[in-house]
Amino acid sequence: MVTSESEIDPTVRILNADGAIAPSETAERYLPLVDALTESDLEQFYRDMVSVRAFDRQATLLQRQGQLALWPPSQGQEAAQVGSARAARAQDHLFPSYREHVVCTIRGVDPVDIIKLMRGVSHGGWDPTDPAHGNTHIYTLVLGSQTLHATGFAMGLAFDGRSGTGDADTDEAVIVYYGDGASSQGDVHEAMVFAASYQTPQVFFLQNNHWAISVPVTTQSRVPLADRARGYGMESIRVDGNDVLASYAVSKLALDEARSGLGPRAIEAVTYRMGAHTTSDDPTKYRTSDEEQSWVSRDPIARMRAYLLGRGASDAFFADVDAEAAALAADVRTRTLELPVPTRDDMFAHVYSEPHPLMDEQRQWLADYEASFGEEV
Repeated sequence: MVTSESEIDPTVRILNADGAIAPSETAERYLPLVDALTESDLEQFYRDMVSVRAFDRQATLLQRQGQLALWPPSQGQEAAQVGSARAARAQDHLFPSYREHVVCTIRGVDPVDIIKLMRGVSHGGWDPTDPAHGNTHIYTLVLGSQTLHATGFAMGLAFDGRSGTGDADTDEAVIVYYGDGASSQGDVHEAMVFAASYQTPQVFFLQNNHWAISVPVTTQSRVPLADRARGYGMESIRVDGNDVLASYAVSKLALDEARSGLGPRAIEAVTYRMGAHTTSDDPTKYRTSDEEQSWVSRDPIARMRAYLLGRGASDAFFADVDAEAAALAADVRTRTLELPVPTRDDMFAHVYSEPHPLMDEQRQWLADYEASFGEEV
């Protein structure tokens, strides 16, 4: 019997590494949310994870072949992202950093729009105000700043009476994604101050993948990262980020509570970046193969596959998922290679949300400048 709080594993876990249901002590309150999932829901979680890994690998190959300027792999973090994204309601607003590929595609963003950003042919990749993109805001390459954007937006929801009304069908919430490295940024802490002060309808979703490029999380913090949010008076939950069921359940309850007016919540999803920080990084310079292999054994996709097999999933289902993922990867490659070269005027588009005289002036200046060279241009 557990006799003290120190003996309790604070990490919410429902599936163990072998794919068996093995709830941790802290998972009890979340089990009804998992029990409510249908077979179709469970299969969709797996389909999402397999598809994004195929996309991720294809994008990495495209970068290696000179088709992209940069690519941030998401391998290993699929469960944390899929569970949290599937937990959000249609009216919720999602603020990613730059590695949330499956979060975006779940919400309706075309994966090639992510490619456009990393190829350098788009300012932002997609229009976050387009309903087809599921209230998904654009990637943020300036780490941590998205937490301020999200908090400001969440404050606006509260001021406008778009949350906390008691109507679960219309009340809105915000979820913002960031990593363990960004958690050391001043922007994140400033965002938490305002979120706590104004009791925003917001969830801070921290993916602790153990490495801020080459800096280990043990160097960044002497305490669990979840404790940082507690310091601001937020309820904070630590979850096994490689367990898609736990990620879903914890995120759903946190979003529901935030949306209903109970204030901001924070989630630390403990996961691992199995690949490089980006394609410009060499992780063999700072971490060991033994460490990497220890996390390979906790692969979130393998874990969910084992769970579904235990429930009687057929070989035909897994073959269909693999074929769909391969088709997605092939389609992304084809459409990436067909992307047109941006025109001169494209650099002036979408700088402001509405037409702006400064952009007109700069566009005309560039046209006149190039025309001054005559036919040599």
